[in-house]
Amino acid sequence: MTSLRVALLQGPAGGPRPVDGNLAALDDAARRSAAAGARLLVTPELSLTGYALGDGVAGAAETADGPSARAVAGIASRHGVAIVYGHPERDADAVYNSVALVGRDGRTLARYRKTHLYGGYERAHYTPGGRLLVQADLEGVRVGLLVCYDVEFPETVRAHALAGTELLAVPTALMRPYDIVPRTLVPARSFENQLYVAYANRAGREGEFDFAGLSCLAAPDGSVPARAGRGEELLVAEVDTGRLAASREQNPYLTDRRPGLYAA
Repeated sequence: MTSLRVALLQGPAGGPRPVDGNLAALDDAARRSAAAGARLLVTPELSLTGYALGDGVAGAAETADGPSARAVAGIASRHGVAIVYGHPERDADAVYNSVALVGRDGRTLARYRKTHLYGGYERAHYTPGGRLLVQADLEGVRVGLLVCYDVEFPETVRAHALAGTELLAVPTALMRPYDIVPRTLVPARSFENQLYVAYANRAGREGEFDFAGLSCLAAPDGSVPARAGRGEELLVAEVDTGRLAASREQNPYLTDRRPGLYAA
């Protein structure tokens, strides 16, 4: 069985400021994560640019292999920590709210475009992604990617569970007053689908948005091994596939399903 120590970054790091400043904050978080023994760092939604970009979204967008992606690869390899980070991704005329998983050697292992856009602001500036299931193997753990609002749909997490995801990394920009999502919904998603969820949120006010914090690592047995408060924080906790296997044996939701009854 495999144990993977995971760090979750919560805070204003990645606010609406020059990307160089956000990369410096990411470098510091990666350094601290490595010092704590973490092998994976999960950062909030749009961590390289900030969320409240307004009409500057298109101008901040870069291609998947742009200069910021190369800089993150350097940070990951320098500190020996895999990183999940977010940024506006340009692809021809479209801009996506994207996240990427970079391995400890700096290689991009997976890239995901947010499929469920939240509210008029996101729908005005981003194109929804068209591929739900994005996974990669990291240190013996099958990691899946979603972004914020995506995890609030039961179908998305169940699809990951059925596809073998063991750890679902969810960069997030959840706003107040929706504390119910990290407090209740995320642990419920983890339990009902028998997987770990690493939910890394922003904190504090950014432009018109007031972010809720409350980042967490939710475990498949219904517990929450790590929970942040409202301010800046770096959480570190273990993902244990042995614990996951034991929980799946005790709570066989996935094997007891009757999909023939669920058709429309």
